[in-house]
Amino acid sequence: MTDKRIIIASRNRGKIAEFSHAFGQLGMRVASLHDYPDFPDIAETGDTFLMNARLKAKALGDELGIPVLADDSGLEVEALGGDPGVYSARYAGEGASDADNNAKLLKKLAALQDDALGTVEKLPDGSRIWSEARFVCVLSLYDPADGSFLETEGEVRGVITDRPHGDGGFGYDPLFWLPQLGRGMAELSKEEKGAISHRGEALKKLLARIEMR
Repeated sequence: MTDKRIIIASRNRGKIAEFSHAFGQLGMRVASLHDYPDFPDIAETGDTFLMNARLKAKALGDELGIPVLADDSGLEVEALGGDPGVYSARYAGEGASDADNNAKLLKKLAALQDDALGTVEKLPDGSRIWSEARFVCVLSLYDPADGSFLETEGEVRGVITDRPHGDGGFGYDPLFWLPQLGRGMAELSKEEKGAISHRGEALKKLLARIEMR
């Protein structure tokens, strides 16, 4: 990829900040959909994270003629059979807020407490662990100059708790507890999160592949 410009196919300020920091260190000029307010939202009609990431990257890249990075990421909760999965951002409906999605997730898990979840384990602060879970992120970098895709995937495993821990991050971060660190995802600094998160893992793999080109 010879073009030093890249568009992040997102309006999520948390994601944009993470990507901009990483690509800025490579000397790349970064923009996002906030710089193209008239570009319509792209329907995420795929049934996998990879399909949705490709859809967004190609649609925007072909329109603008600039390399585009798109991601599709979400939360897969074991007790819910992998839900919300690709519907993570709209779990509580189109236009749902993070708070709406978190509330629905807790309601679903609370309904399973007496059946699928069995004996509920507790953390030292008394909060309950309701299910094992993982965050998944797929990145698709599309270059319209040659029609090529660079794609990587990352994940981080943890558990879902019945109450939030920390007020950082976004999405389901407040409910995602990392037993290996003894902290919640929303309690991590940007640097700490980038070092272990699903998006951070996928991004490190992608940057390594870019630098090899």
